[in-house]
Amino acid sequence: MNFDRINESDIKTKGYNEFVTFVDVQAETAIKDVIQSRYPDHGIIAEESQQKESAGADYVWIIDPLDGTTNYIHSFPVYAVSIALKVKGLLEVAVIYDPSRQELFTAIRGAGSQLDGRRIRVSKQTTLEGALLGTGFPYRQKNDWLNVYLEIFSEFSQKAAGIRRPGAAALDLAYVACGRLDGFWEFGLRPWDVAAGILLIQESGGLFGNLIPNQDMLESGNIIAGNRRVFIQMKAVISKYDNKLIKLS
Repeated sequence: MNFDRINESDIKTKGYNEFVTFVDVQAETAIKDVIQSRYPDHGIIAEESQQKESAGADYVWIIDPLDGTTNYIHSFPVYAVSIALKVKGLLEVAVIYDPSRQELFTAIRGAGSQLDGRRIRVSKQTTLEGALLGTGFPYRQKNDWLNVYLEIFSEFSQKAAGIRRPGAAALDLAYVACGRLDGFWEFGLRPWDVAAGILLIQESGGLFGNLIPNQDMLESGNIIAGNRRVFIQMKAVISKYDNKLIKLS
């Protein structure tokens, strides 16, 4: 593992404050090589290569080789590998691996979610008051969303016990699935950020939905998740901002 051994020359910029390292590229290549060697007819959606879904493919792998690259560059130990398999439009298999803690989150549709082979469930928190929430700040290209995001953040901060922003959405979602977080919301994520986490949460008894009405949550990346009771209460808060959110979408 190359953590804490990244040099400035190893870091490339793919957008304003968006970075990629040789670790991202090598990890993605290794994952794709394994998949393509065994399943040459499967489609792939991958972050770094920007490889898109094969037309008409029934089986599609959605890969984020290093979610939390900025953390990784700064030796901040919150990052993960996220892989999901979609079959005929449905998420069927999910894997999120945290190398820092050597934790492996997995899910299979209809068979539940696990952490290192042990069944996991969402938390039993019943109210937004006392809940621990996760979030991510609006991305650069979503900077016009910042004002409404801050309004929502302010309301949640006055109700919840705390809000955390570690900087790796895949792990945030895995933490909702295993009960470390009671709820999560973020704007502007990408399919490879959320695909595995969606299935993990669904298979651990939680709810997952779109922040903005009438959008596909996987494609829009505007997401809200949590255990059932906290999700419903978070949704009630966010619904007050529906008109503002629809205008921005």
